[in-house]
Amino acid sequence: MDLVIRPALPGEYAALGEITAEAYLRDGLLDFGADDPYLDVLRDVAGRAAACEVLVAVARDEVLGGVAFVPSGGPMADIAGPGEAELRMLAVDRAARGRGAGEALVRACADRARATAGCVRLVLSTQRTMHTAHRLYERLGFVRTPRRDWNPLPHLDDIRLLTYALTL
Repeated sequence: MDLVIRPALPGEYAALGEITAEAYLRDGLLDFGADDPYLDVLRDVAGRAAACEVLVAVARDEVLGGVAFVPSGGPMADIAGPGEAELRMLAVDRAARGRGAGEALVRACADRARATAGCVRLVLSTQRTMHTAHRLYERLGFVRTPRRDWNPLPHLDDIRLLTYALTL
């Protein structure tokens, strides 16, 4: 498979938005299922692209997945502090999983973080149930940072995002 990682093109935003929303929905990662308001955020690739770099994994002109790379201090950052970049909303189409797209997207974010002046760490948040993603992150050198775990919806006690960091 000829897999290419590159910035998303505006004509690909809708497809990537659906891939991302479907991945989160079908993997049971949304608290309110199909009624979850976060689905609108996941579909808004144009909004992400205006605030950070959105990368896609493409094979034979088909978008397989994507990720948001947030350089230090970017408005899309959830947990990144000074000297850190963040990756967010990593998603791969179910039909394309196991073909290396997710790993290639994470590696591309790490490469971009290394190329960002003053950046010493790449950080991310993940849900407890995303065991396949955890294995990928750990295989690529990320380590758990439990002291940074957080709750994006403080009014819901059972939601706690786990955090990982890759020292560059």
